[in-house]
Amino acid sequence: MDFYQRLALAGEMIPEGKVASYGQLALLCGCPRNARQVGYALNHNKAGGNFPAHRVVNSSGALTGAAAFDTMDVQRLLLEKESVKVVGQKVDLLKYGWHPSLEDAIWLREKFGERGI
Repeated sequence: MDFYQRLALAGEMIPEGKVASYGQLALLCGCPRNARQVGYALNHNKAGGNFPAHRVVNSSGALTGAAAFDTMDVQRLLLEKESVKVVGQKVDLLKYGWHPSLEDAIWLREKFGERGI
């Protein structure tokens, strides 16, 4: 399974009302140094049409996905529709950050065709 297929699976797991960082998704995909590749995938629709790109922020909670949307405000509007409060183009990661469980990570690894963690 290639990186983009892995990313599609990991992204679909981000619950409504939560956000994940580029680096967090790269780590879940087994490629912890590929945060920029996550951004590339979102900006070029490489992660599939069902990927919730609006739920991906940078490591400080800033909305940085403008290239993936028609206008600068789309990401903010989509997050606010899910009751995620955006203040000054930033999300509070302590409140809205997604914290996948060990079971989530194991499930992904199994889907990726890998064993162990």
